[in-house]
Amino acid sequence: MHAAATIANVVTDLTDRLDDLAGSWWFLLAIFLIALLDSMVPIVPSETTVIVGAVTVAIGEAPYGLWMVVIAGAAGAFIGDTSAYGIGRRWSAWFHRRAHTRPRTARQLLWADDQIRRRGGALLITARFIPGGRTALTVSSGITQQPKKWFVKWVVIAVSLWATYSAGLAYIVGRPFRDNHSVAFWVAFGTALGVNVLIELGRLVAKRRTATN
Repeated sequence: MHAAATIANVVTDLTDRLDDLAGSWWFLLAIFLIALLDSMVPIVPSETTVIVGAVTVAIGEAPYGLWMVVIAGAAGAFIGDTSAYGIGRRWSAWFHRRAHTRPRTARQLLWADDQIRRRGGALLITARFIPGGRTALTVSSGITQQPKKWFVKWVVIAVSLWATYSAGLAYIVGRPFRDNHSVAFWVAFGTALGVNVLIELGRLVAKRRTATN
């Protein structure tokens, strides 16, 4: 009983701190920067900041609107994804030289190029919802020298869908609990996490079916 009360107090304190942070205009800059960094360093929780911002709007504590959360997240993700592509393109020659002496690297490059060309923009959209997967794909697109105009077009679509989904889901789920900030935050987090788990499971099932066919 005491342990449960302690956990509840910790959760409440954490929620209150997030609420205080997200209730300032500068939190939009945090959403932008973290979304940018997450595209290149996939240990930065970009979905988390977007969800926090959207829930803060839902409970009426934000000085900004939901559309600003979407734009901040999408803009940061776009710059991050195109930067990751640029890094891959910058080091493309090195990877291809390496492929001449390392058969495994050559196979990996051929596989990545084949997957990107066959599955196209749909792959970029799907990967945006998979932490780590989006970084690997954007860098691989640069290494395999996919056309820049094609890449930019699909990244615009991918980041727009990602930011709209993350913010919209958090707002819709958090809105009914606007009188209880802690519940609003954690219900939104739980729902987003559950949906992401289902997406990942679906991807793994599809991958296994493709491998067995």
